[in-house]
Amino acid sequence: MLKITFLGTGTSYGVPVLTSKHPVCLSNDSKDKRLRSSVLVQWAETNIVIDCGPDFRQQLLRENLSHLDAILFTHEHADHTAGLDDIRAFNHKRGPLPIYASKRVLKSLKQRYQYIFQNESRYQGVPKVLPHRIVDGNPFEILGKTILPVKVNHTVMPVMGFRIDNFAYFTDVKTIPHEKYQYLKDLDVLVLNCIRKESHPNHLNLEEAIYIVRLLGPKKCFFTHISNQMGFHEVVSKELPKNIQLAYDTLQVESA
Repeated sequence: MLKITFLGTGTSYGVPVLTSKHPVCLSNDSKDKRLRSSVLVQWAETNIVIDCGPDFRQQLLRENLSHLDAILFTHEHADHTAGLDDIRAFNHKRGPLPIYASKRVLKSLKQRYQYIFQNESRYQGVPKVLPHRIVDGNPFEILGKTILPVKVNHTVMPVMGFRIDNFAYFTDVKTIPHEKYQYLKDLDVLVLNCIRKESHPNHLNLEEAIYIVRLLGPKKCFFTHISNQMGFHEVVSKELPKNIQLAYDTLQVESA
């Protein structure tokens, strides 16, 4: 059994958006307040996260997480990688932290966090990682679980989604190639990005996301990477099909 905790469900701006007077940004409903998208996946005594954005430290403090076993990266954008430096506290407890990413994303991380990856310039206190390159369609294992990376499209940028048992996580998707659908059958829980109701050049909107859910047929789907332009959580939730819900920060679900 997997336990999934939504650490953040917002876009790169987060919600509320700085300087915005949009009604959702002024909402007092906690479900309308969204940190940058990330999810914690737990089984047995294992804790892994998918992506670590600029709110990573705040998210893990909120969850009172005592140890971390790995980070999986979907892609290189800052709202999914900017929290990497915050792993230092976990390094003190366990040593270097395994990270899993595509060749492209590892290259980007090495450029952005040069001080982490260049041993000759290492000084005390630098985060320590064990990089693992992952390849589309090639499963890998973490502490007893097989994880399948599935490459989809963030318009022209490749993004990696992940399937673990009957749970799958996809964010920043614009299109899923039809040949990838074979990896996404018989899901208990699907997490899929859905940015707003209006069309967006790089992300699924509400109509597109619902269409994909109907094609894949998971038992339950939770939308994430949600902008203030989607509308109020309470209002939109009443408009969705029965097997689809808007995720919100701190939501916990289980998957077999």
